Amino acid sequence: MVTPRDVLNRLKWKEGESIGEATVFYVHRGAPGDSKAISGADIVDLGGFCFELNTGTCIPYHRVYKITYRGRTVFERYKKRADERGI
Repeated sequence: MVTPRDVLNRLKWKEGESIGEATVFYVHRGAPGDSKAISGADIVDLGGFCFELNTGTCIPYHRVYKITYRGRTVFERYKKRADERGI
């Protein structure tokens, strides 16, 4: 199974690709639709459990539900709505 970390590492390290051209969508409780998107250019470190943004915020990989790269989806998994999670 391919994980968000696998995809982001490939974009960061594979020649000819750039993590800066990715958009990462993740669950962010309290945001409109419980969702937020950030540019891959804002990612400064890919840790084992989470990725760190240039603001110092660490986003756990399990919150990522979609990654797009150059306009196409390269990672996607089902995002549960808040009412399905019992929130």
